[in-house]
Amino acid sequence: MTNLRVTYDREANAAYIYFGSDEGRRFERTVALNPQDFGGAMVNFDMDDDGRILGLEVLDAREMLAADVLNYPDR
Repeated sequence: MTNLRVTYDREANAAYIYFGSDEGRRFERTVALNPQDFGGAMVNFDMDDDGRILGLEVLDAREMLAADVLNYPDR
Protein backbone atom coordinates (compact mmCIF):
# COMPACT_ATOMS: atom_id res chain seq x y z
CA MET A 1 0.00 0.00 0.00
CA THR A 2 1.39 3.40 -0.87
CA ASN A 3 1.24 6.53 1.27
CA LEU A 4 1.02 4.60 4.53
CA ARG A 5 2.35 6.64 7.45
CA VAL A 6 2.53 5.83 11.17
CA THR A 7 2.97 8.26 14.06
CA TYR A 8 3.41 7.27 17.70
CA ASP A 9 3.10 9.37 20.85
CA ARG A 10 5.07 7.56 23.56
CA GLU A 11 3.67 9.66 26.39
CA ALA A 12 0.06 8.98 25.40
CA ASN A 13 0.91 5.44 24.18
CA ALA A 14 -1.18 6.15 21.09
CA ALA A 15 -0.43 5.36 17.46
CA TYR A 16 -2.09 6.71 14.35
CA ILE A 17 -1.92 4.94 11.02
CA TYR A 18 -2.70 7.13 8.00
CA PHE A 19 -4.10 5.39 4.91
CA GLY A 20 -3.32 7.12 1.64
CA SER A 21 -2.95 10.81 1.04
CA ASP A 22 -4.97 13.41 2.93
CA GLU A 23 -5.05 15.51 -0.21
CA GLY A 24 -8.61 16.13 -1.36
CA ARG A 25 -10.11 14.01 1.41
CA ARG A 26 -12.17 15.61 4.13
CA PHE A 27 -12.63 14.18 7.62
CA GLU A 28 -16.29 13.44 8.37
CA ARG A 29 -16.55 11.22 11.45
CA THR A 30 -14.82 8.89 13.89
CA VAL A 31 -16.11 5.38 14.42
CA ALA A 32 -15.12 3.80 17.76
CA LEU A 33 -14.79 0.03 17.73
CA ASN A 34 -15.76 -2.16 20.64
CA PRO A 35 -12.74 -2.49 22.98
CA GLN A 36 -13.76 -6.06 23.81
CA ASP A 37 -12.98 -7.00 20.20
CA PHE A 38 -9.40 -5.68 20.59
CA GLY A 39 -8.25 -7.03 23.94
CA GLY A 40 -9.60 -4.01 25.81
CA ALA A 41 -7.78 -1.38 23.71
CA MET A 42 -9.56 1.55 22.14
CA VAL A 43 -9.41 1.54 18.34
CA ASN A 44 -11.02 4.29 16.26
CA PHE A 45 -11.42 4.73 12.51
CA ASP A 46 -11.54 8.20 10.98
CA MET A 47 -13.63 8.31 7.83
CA ASP A 48 -14.22 10.79 5.04
CA ASP A 49 -17.61 11.92 3.78
CA ASP A 50 -17.66 9.04 1.25
CA GLY A 51 -17.19 6.44 4.02
CA ARG A 52 -13.56 5.70 3.14
CA ILE A 53 -11.11 5.12 5.99
CA LEU A 54 -8.61 7.96 6.39
CA GLY A 55 -6.77 6.59 9.41
CA LEU A 56 -6.77 4.32 12.40
CA GLU A 57 -6.06 5.43 15.98
CA VAL A 58 -4.83 2.80 18.43
CA LEU A 59 -4.69 3.58 22.15
CA ASP A 60 -2.61 1.27 24.37
CA ALA A 61 -0.48 0.92 21.25
CA ARG A 62 2.48 -0.82 22.95
CA GLU A 63 0.19 -3.69 23.86
CA MET A 64 -1.57 -3.84 20.49
CA LEU A 65 1.05 -3.19 17.78
CA ALA A 66 4.36 -4.79 16.88
CA ALA A 67 7.41 -3.06 18.34
CA ASP A 68 8.90 -2.39 14.90
CA VAL A 69 5.86 -0.29 14.00
CA LEU A 70 6.27 1.84 17.12
CA ASN A 71 10.07 2.11 16.92
CA TYR A 72 10.00 3.69 13.46
CA PRO A 73 7.29 6.34 13.74
CA ASP A 74 6.32 8.93 11.14
CA ARG A 75 7.49 6.99 8.14
